[in-house]
Amino acid sequence: MRLAFLGTGSAFSLERYNGAVVVDGRILLDAGAPLLPHMHRLGIDPGDIQALFLTHFHGDHVLGLPTFMLHRALVDPRPFTIVGPAGVEAFLERLFELCWGEEWAGGPNFRERSQVSYREAGEGGEVAGLDYEALRLDHGARGCTGYRLHVDGRVLAYAGDTTMSAPLEKLVEGAHVAVTEATGPGNPYSHTGWEEALGLAARHPATRFFFNHLYSGSIEHAAGDLEIADV
Repeated sequence: MRLAFLGTGSAFSLERYNGAVVVDGRILLDAGAPLLPHMHRLGIDPGDIQALFLTHFHGDHVLGLPTFMLHRALVDPRPFTIVGPAGVEAFLERLFELCWGEEWAGGPNFRERSQVSYREAGEGGEVAGLDYEALRLDHGARGCTGYRLHVDGRVLAYAGDTTMSAPLEKLVEGAHVAVTEATGPGNPYSHTGWEEALGLAARHPATRFFFNHLYSGSIEHAAGDLEIADV
């Protein structure tokens, strides 16, 4: 399993790009970083991305997507599925229309040309040949959707943003690899603190942890921007 970290920072980090991870060159987890130039720098073809698993609708997780979708519409149109929380299609269509106006759904119809389709995550399913389960995590007013992806017989747990909670423990339980957040020391509002994240990793010693969504500095297990990890 190859993880390419396009960005690993919190929403207003001065040191890191917003979060996005590519799995095996074809699955995108959240879409906050400058997706296109960072994929290019890491040798990833944006047209090879078959599915996006979106955890929630905060700006640092979705605002890399409008330009990515334009590339898919105008440069490399192939079928592409976006999986996300309830309301994912309505939310993203509003975002794309805000960014591209009437060209998105009318006129040249970038939406149709991009071949995008949407799926609400529900409790699980199969997308792009990948089985997954989805769990609701605690984050802000609307929560966050965490995913367990089955990749070549192994389980990758991906949390997005969340407080330390029983659902997070359930998400990473038995996973081979986990990408979870560690915003900063102490108790950052609606997020996981460094001490909590390190405690989570200690309670699941058989799982390989990567921490993202850092505001500043670094800790053990933290991933870095534009880092590639083979696990």
